[in-house]
Amino acid sequence: LIIFLHCHLGSSVKCYQCSTDEDPKGKDLCGAYQKFREEEHVPVDCLHDESVTPGTFCVKVTKQSPRSFIWDGRWRTVIRRCASVTETGVTNVCNWGVDLNGVYYEECYCTSDNCNAALPSTRPSLSLIAVPVLTLALLRTRL
Repeated sequence: LIIFLHCHLGSSVKCYQCSTDEDPKGKDLCGAYQKFREEEHVPVDCLHDESVTPGTFCVKVTKQSPRSFIWDGRWRTVIRRCASVTETGVTNVCNWGVDLNGVYYEECYCTSDNCNAALPSTRPSLSLIAVPVLTLALLRTRL
């Protein structure tokens, strides 16, 4: 039994866990606007109590308001955590789109330790730029 528990606990994934909603005012600790600094965070074991959401893989969710430029009042949030369910049932991929409120989102799921540190969204994502441009182009063709 002890050997089984040791092997089972040793096989869980470790993920970074943070949210821009929990950052102190004036700080960007979770990497919404600046580079995420791995050295300032300790990854958590996804099967232990320290994980906010237990799971078997990592997720990074980036959301951004539909305004045209950040300095015009657009906001961006990032959440990094463990996860156990994906919208599509597939891991090691990124999904993106626009929700009903016009908020652009990108969800990236991965299965290796610390993999939610630097996924495609650490730089302005092509999907976060392409979605509003394509949406605007489609709207203009229908008018």
